[in-house]
Amino acid sequence: MLLTIAAVSVVGAALLGGSHVQSQMDSGDSMYEQVRAMGGLNLVMSEAFAETSCSMDTTGRSVVEFNLTGQSVELPIMGGKTYQAMTFSGQVPGPTLRVTQGDVVKMTLTIPADEGVPHGNDMHASQISSANFGAVNPGESATYCYIAEVPGVFKYHCSGVDLAAMDQHVLSGMYGIAIVDPLNGYDELVVEKTAVVNGAVAVQQTTYPPDALEFQLQYNQLYLTDAGGYNMIAMLDHDTTATVVNGMQYGYVPNAVLNKAVNGDERRNIFVLQPWNGLDRKQYQSQPLYVETGQHVRIFVENQGNEPLFFHIVGEILDRVVQGGVLQSKATETWMLGGSQNMIVDIVFDEPGTYAAVNHDYAAIYSGAATVFVAGDPFGLNDSLIAAGIIDSPVPSYAYALGNPSDAVPPMGMNSIAHPLINLHGLYTDEAAAAKQREGAIPFQNLCSAIGLC
Repeated sequence: MLLTIAAVSVVGAALLGGSHVQSQMDSGDSMYEQVRAMGGLNLVMSEAFAETSCSMDTTGRSVVEFNLTGQSVELPIMGGKTYQAMTFSGQVPGPTLRVTQGDVVKMTLTIPADEGVPHGNDMHASQISSANFGAVNPGESATYCYIAEVPGVFKYHCSGVDLAAMDQHVLSGMYGIAIVDPLNGYDELVVEKTAVVNGAVAVQQTTYPPDALEFQLQYNQLYLTDAGGYNMIAMLDHDTTATVVNGMQYGYVPNAVLNKAVNGDERRNIFVLQPWNGLDRKQYQSQPLYVETGQHVRIFVENQGNEPLFFHIVGEILDRVVQGGVLQSKATETWMLGGSQNMIVDIVFDEPGTYAAVNHDYAAIYSGAATVFVAGDPFGLNDSLIAAGIIDSPVPSYAYALGNPSDAVPPMGMNSIAHPLINLHGLYTDEAAAAKQREGAIPFQNLCSAIGLC
């Protein structure tokens, strides 16, 4: 890629804080117009961003199509406000791609004609020239193909307008993950505990099958102005407005319905902060993650943001951490991920209870990065529901009655255990939420009404 001298001077000024800007724009030009015009950059890239032909030999390989749309929308944030989000396909994070190692991915990005700015898509699971990730203009589509060679979790994100304003696009919501399952499947999970045998303490191993109940958690930050626009100065200063998990602050905590079921009063919160309590929040109402005790749980984790992620589950040990198909740790309390880094966590919740998955950076915890897992029946709801005639027999997790949130559940893979029910939850536009409902996600109000909780 070649840049003219003028372009290089602009980039240098932007990075070094210089005052020279090669632009003829009026100060009244909109943010999107400035981004689209690239601040006056004059890039010379002869065919550098030509579309890949996807003419590779795919004999014997599965070809998986992955179609995305770049769309700027207003989405809610904590406190009853909204922000100027940029999305893939009307949701934050974007849709999850799931393939098997060796599959061919055919990615097509379409930018609607009425979108105010171009977008690109850089898929970290690929091993192809970065020239393929260039900007797609409004009213156009672009396609590239690659072979998913390496198993693991991989970020994808908007590449901005040929790199210009990439930070704004990504930190405003244009990110997602690709899960590449190992060709031969996942390994069994071996967990060591102690037991008293013949009067003495001994180490015992329990082996769990590769099949697991799966979740996906993506961490990021928001840097916003008071009006909900992107604040680059705050980003450069690492002055975080909010820390989000799958796009939302505290999106996976109890809600008013659970408050009433457990505490007898929808206003008596179970968790310290529940900003998405009411049914009127629709797809944004907070929903915990439900698991069975003694069940193999697999969590796909990606750090999409600017800040480190210190992943910890309060009350539990991470039984296994895998990156790139390679075992990194057994039985650890916390695992750190840098920006654009990932891991697969395997865990078994032995005891009924509530467990908070956090970014163990206190600023992150108190700005949104807390996720509640509920294992088994810690609130004793089985007995009350049976007594009320709502269910006939105990259920091993509340997911059988209330479901797990759709945005925390990845597509099914080689060793996936199906979730009993999936409720409609996520930072979706109403159109994206309707599409999720057509795919089988059930509005939470329908679920809680069916069992007499709302």
